Amino acid sequence: MLLNLYTKYKPYYRENLILAGPIVVSQIGHMAVHIADSIIVGQFAGTAQLAAVSLVNSLFMLTLVLGMGISYGLTPLIAQENGRKNYDECGKLLSNSLIINILTGSLLYAILHFGTLSIIDHLGQSAEVVAYAKPYLGLLAFSIVPLMIFQTFKQFAEGLGFTMQAMLISIFGNILNIILGIILVKGMFGITPMGVKGVGISTLVDRMLMALVMCIYVLRSKNFKIYLQKFKINAIDKVRSMQIFKIGAPVAMQYIFEISAFSGAAILIGTIGAAPQAAHQIAITLAALTYMVANGIASSATIKTGNYLGQRNFTDLRRSAIASYHVVLAFMICAALLFVFASSLLPYIYTDDLKVVTIAAQLLIIAGFFQLFDGTQVVGLGVLRGIGDVNMPTFITFLSYWVIGIPLGYFLGIYLEMGVKGIWYGLTFGLLTASILLFFRLQHRTRLLVSKQTT
Repeated sequence: MLLNLYTKYKPYYRENLILAGPIVVSQIGHMAVHIADSIIVGQFAGTAQLAAVSLVNSLFMLTLVLGMGISYGLTPLIAQENGRKNYDECGKLLSNSLIINILTGSLLYAILHFGTLSIIDHLGQSAEVVAYAKPYLGLLAFSIVPLMIFQTFKQFAEGLGFTMQAMLISIFGNILNIILGIILVKGMFGITPMGVKGVGISTLVDRMLMALVMCIYVLRSKNFKIYLQKFKINAIDKVRSMQIFKIGAPVAMQYIFEISAFSGAAILIGTIGAAPQAAHQIAITLAALTYMVANGIASSATIKTGNYLGQRNFTDLRRSAIASYHVVLAFMICAALLFVFASSLLPYIYTDDLKVVTIAAQLLIIAGFFQLFDGTQVVGLGVLRGIGDVNMPTFITFLSYWVIGIPLGYFLGIYLEMGVKGIWYGLTFGLLTASILLFFRLQHRTRLLVSKQTT
């Protein structure tokens, strides 16, 4: 039976993995910035500043995923138009997306600078942690504008199947971020040690350079010449902008509902103490690393789904979607086993504080179980995004995380005094709910497409 299953889906495994590989590395690159920040600060600046990184990342991720969600609205549209061989439309969509993303990045910067920095004193966090967090948040806020420019050209290239270049840019950018971060945080070559502010500066420099290089690559490469004939930097129109927003805005809300649930959990944990908050940061960054692999597979599924939809090849669309589920399950099982069996060792990558290590080890065991649900729910979202189904999945994410996950986590962790583990149990159940409901939605929509093709 397994052999027959493998034979049936083998061509789809191969094409999905070839497309997903570079996207996965590029997606990890976004998360690696924050992981590197955590490791550098944890090793060279201490627990209080690591807790500050946790607090800032929890707040910053809300705006980051909003921007990235908007930028993702371009990818399925590009994939669909490329499937139809409508090359001029691709260039027009890029023009609209670039303007939308620059405006979105500027708005998000204003929200962070004038909003989040004002309320951070009133979240019930340690005064020492807040003092370290403010300059770091200010630098990350400014970095979101170049990040949105990078995302525009990255999503355009990936929608056309060119995934390797964004991967290489992410790799070199993260190497620069790590080297510069260590120099500034630790204070090398005569530089005064900057602590957590140093990783903020390194992240800003990294994102500015990545945006510049990605822009130059797309605009000058012969690979995109046929697609850019109708590209104009100042061209924007209502119809194409609404196309991008109709996909991008719900995708942004999907990410916000999920990430804000984890951010809300971090704030709840911060009221328990600095050590649990630092432990949460360690466990959640490791879990986020494996999530980025799943998210890369989901992005690949979006592109392939969009291509098949444009070609009106619905049987291959459904088989490719199911193959993506198989791939993500295989990876997440491996990740879960690593988290469970290495739970006592992995926290030492970040800190040697025994109290933090002990708590983080317990959380990693829980994380091992929710890996499967986290991976399958994001692939479900990716496939549904590829066929333009974004509104019902958005409702499902809200229901799963804010009606079920966070209230249950609060009840177990705070009300029943189970602490940080109780909050994580609630998050896990929320992910399980999302995974099941999105799978049923995907089954319904893809079977409906196949039935229309055969009648």
